[in-house]
Amino acid sequence: MRGRNMKQLLAVLAFGMFLFTGSAHAAGSSDAPAATDLAEMMAARDHIKAERYKDAIPQLQKVVAQQPQNADAWNLLAYSQRKMDDLTASLENYKKALSIDPSHKDAHEYLGELYLRMGDLAKAEKQLKRLDSLCFFGCDQIDELKAAIAAYKKKKG
Repeated sequence: MRGRNMKQLLAVLAFGMFLFTGSAHAAGSSDAPAATDLAEMMAARDHIKAERYKDAIPQLQKVVAQQPQNADAWNLLAYSQRKMDDLTASLENYKKALSIDPSHKDAHEYLGELYLRMGDLAKAEKQLKRLDSLCFFGCDQIDELKAAIAAYKKKKG
């Protein structure tokens, strides 16, 4: 009977986590379009998939102008800026994404990669620790940042 109760408890916890991981709309607005509904966001994602980061940036700037609390858009803007070697703007926008959503796993991973690019291993490892606290059962973001840190250490030697 104890094992059955434990399984039921785990099922309830898993369901609860599922309920609370959905997307949030802008505060006070139930009819605001989701970020993925914006044509600019969809176009930006297409540009990023095609590695056309320069084309993604103005699209993402439109999204954040319309939805300044959109952590995904700030993260993708920072990602595109990093890929275009605008490290200062990228750093600022990763921080904006994380100020909106401190648990944004992609932003933590990419910020860690940015810190490596800037030569700051300690700050990259801090992002890895943060991901470790967010990824209870592991996640792609922690695996990718670990790999990037390992490659950085090997290169530095």
